Amino acid sequence: MDIVYTIWLRNMKRYIRSKSRIIGSISMPLFFLIFLGVGLNSVVQIPGLGENYIQFLLPGIVAMSVLFTSIFSGIQIIWDKQFGFLKETLVAPVSRLEIMIGQTLGGASTAFIQGMIILVLSLFIGLQTNPVGLLIAFGFMALMGISFTAFGIAMASRMEDMTGFQLIMNFVVFPIFGLSGALFPISSLPAWIAPITLLDPLTYGVEGIRFGLTGVSQIHPLTSVVALGSFALATTVIGAFLFRKIKL
Repeated sequence: MDIVYTIWLRNMKRYIRSKSRIIGSISMPLFFLIFLGVGLNSVVQIPGLGENYIQFLLPGIVAMSVLFTSIFSGIQIIWDKQFGFLKETLVAPVSRLEIMIGQTLGGASTAFIQGMIILVLSLFIGLQTNPVGLLIAFGFMALMGISFTAFGIAMASRMEDMTGFQLIMNFVVFPIFGLSGALFPISSLPAWIAPITLLDPLTYGVEGIRFGLTGVSQIHPLTSVVALGSFALATTVIGAFLFRKIKL
């Protein structure tokens, strides 16, 4: 646990010291929330929420913040490769599994904090929820952070170039976000697209957070927990396997 804690603490210190990273990571979600939410709030009606589009959009924006922060935390693996820190870590008398778990928890923690920042800021633009609902949302945010941080680490373990990693992740991230129901109800999709959204793991995170914050969800929350938990377990196992294959 000392190894896991040390790696986690390193990630947290790097995150806290990088003010530009914090500001940059919340700028796009806030842009979507304020301009898209406010602009469409009076013209879009959501089943169960009436004309309050901002309340519907907010869980998707929180999920967006967690997704982008967690999945791009894998770039630190490539950074450490290029500057030699990873090599020094891997030759130490510790298991690679411990290193990978520490990296995963560090990335998931920063993603969770980013999501919390969006939630706190949303209180000033009309978020209405309760403590139990917040705890439910926090639980799904944590599962999402672990899932997509492990996914990012798995991808970074097989790559050497940071630019290539960013391009591939952009190609992966935007379809995941677009098909998750973050911006529109799943029930409004064409019949041939709806089944695809159910294959998107982010869909279950968005619906889980939406249930916690608004009490409305198109997928049963227990189904979301099982699906997202299974995805988190799968990505962690695959990420640990690929991380162990990194060559010095």
